[in-house]
Amino acid sequence: MKNVLIFCGIILAINVVYRIYKYQTLDKDLDKLIKNGAIILDVRTEKEFEMGHIAGSQNISLGTIRERYIELDPNKTYITVCSHGLRSVKVENILKEKGFKNVHNGGAWSDLQKSLNLK
Repeated sequence: MKNVLIFCGIILAINVVYRIYKYQTLDKDLDKLIKNGAIILDVRTEKEFEMGHIAGSQNISLGTIRERYIELDPNKTYITVCSHGLRSVKVENILKEKGFKNVHNGGAWSDLQKSLNLK
């Protein structure tokens, strides 16, 4: 019984930490940015992207962003997404280091797709 309680406590703690992380890292008004022409930048690998993605999104993986960022227009607005939201934060920071001003974290691509009702 003690092990079950410990396990439940760990699961609850992970859930709370994830929700706090999600609340703090996701930018607000992503739907408005997309309506105004923001580009969804999917930073997962090509194989992950092929398995599913938001229609119209652009794919440049975290592993290649330092070389391929020159393919992006620094004057446009980008929303970074990945599978869980960790890589998208990293790419957001990399692009900002490279001088991009309008970069926002969209978190997990599937969550963004659901929240925008995009199919």
